Amino acid sequence: MSRQRLNVIFIILDSFRQDHVSFYNSQSPCETPNIDALAKESVAFDNCYPEGLPTIPVRTAWLTGDRTLVHRPWQPLTPEDRSVAELLREEGYLTACFTDCYHYFKPGMNLHRGFRVWDWIRGQEYDAYRSAPLRRLNLDDYCKDTFSPQWRRTVETALKNVEEFETAEDHYCARLMRRASEWLEANISQQPVFLWVDSFDPHEPWTPPKEFDKYTDPNYTGKKCILPPGGPASKHFTEEEIAYIRGLYAGECAYVDYYVGQFLNKVKELGLYENSLIILAADHGHPLADHGKFLKGGDRLYSELLKVPFLIRFPGGQYGGQRLDALAAFHDVLPTLLDAIGLGNNLEALPGKSLMPLIRGEVEEIRQAIITGYFAAPDRCIRDKVWSYIRRPEGQPDELYNLIEDPKETVNLIDEYPEEAQRLASMFGALYKMRGAPVKGIQGRYEIAHTGVE
Repeated sequence: MSRQRLNVIFIILDSFRQDHVSFYNSQSPCETPNIDALAKESVAFDNCYPEGLPTIPVRTAWLTGDRTLVHRPWQPLTPEDRSVAELLREEGYLTACFTDCYHYFKPGMNLHRGFRVWDWIRGQEYDAYRSAPLRRLNLDDYCKDTFSPQWRRTVETALKNVEEFETAEDHYCARLMRRASEWLEANISQQPVFLWVDSFDPHEPWTPPKEFDKYTDPNYTGKKCILPPGGPASKHFTEEEIAYIRGLYAGECAYVDYYVGQFLNKVKELGLYENSLIILAADHGHPLADHGKFLKGGDRLYSELLKVPFLIRFPGGQYGGQRLDALAAFHDVLPTLLDAIGLGNNLEALPGKSLMPLIRGEVEEIRQAIITGYFAAPDRCIRDKVWSYIRRPEGQPDELYNLIEDPKETVNLIDEYPEEAQRLASMFGALYKMRGAPVKGIQGRYEIAHTGVE
């Protein structure tokens, strides 16, 4: 397929856990037939990780190819950045961005730079889009007495934005995919196109349309906690309430899957499916009290946050059907994209590595380990395919998990295998807040606390 005819479609799903995609997890809490179908025709990666979290640092890595953990906090593109939209526009692509991720269009943000066309759908999460008082929904139905006044106001903002929704077609992902489909149809004659479709769902608040809300207990009569506070879940919720919240999230994932399918059907209908490079990825997952807390945070560096679906479907289904467990990072995505469409002469300018040698079967790995975390947080997670080491701040014990034998990360083995933790820790230095200090075990902390040693 020549470069001139090859379209690029990049689909982003926000906060979509890998274990909620049936292709990856046969025990998935929800059904995802459309993503599953795409995965079966794609090269599917099990271990492609974000480096700098969360939302905007991840997108910056995808757009620019830069690493964001060390030097790039949540910020706009800089004047020196060259985004993929700018690069492909120079190469003759018609570039378009459609998103309901409201962080794009906050004052001062510019992640849409370089796109010839962009369109924003307002109202997600805390976007101060609607200000009129609630008329149909009762805030008390959605908040517990333990919620702070500030968190109640946050929930109220979210409710105002969804109060008028009547059908699934009114919800954000449906509108986004419809808008992107309409643009594709109107611009079918202007190939090649670079289309960036960024869905904020299934990010919280979780308000799945009625027909997708089928993973909660129909007999549940408690509060409709569509937006749980962070911090210890036991402070706010019973086990029944936690199960209900998890069901809402599962319903939201199923709803997003349906509309991804609708969009891909339009791509096929327009004859673009077989001459397009299609990438589907999530920026991160979402903690659902798996380790005691809801919501994202710098201290929640477990698989429920870090493991995501990452799929590349090549034109004509080339290389399809592979499922690779090799380690990769999000700053490898842009080099891979450019390499795949014939612009590999840009790769020397990027810190990431093209995944094409892996995909073609020429090598078995390009990374021995990955590191991830939040720019402003002290915690860091270093992983290979077997071990996950979480470096905690001083005064807290570190954590080590065997991802093969204990995929849910329930048994901390830091005292049993300190040499594995030290091995991983030594791979990254002070720039990553890894200063080579000894691994902090649980037993060691106990002994220090009880001997008076400082």
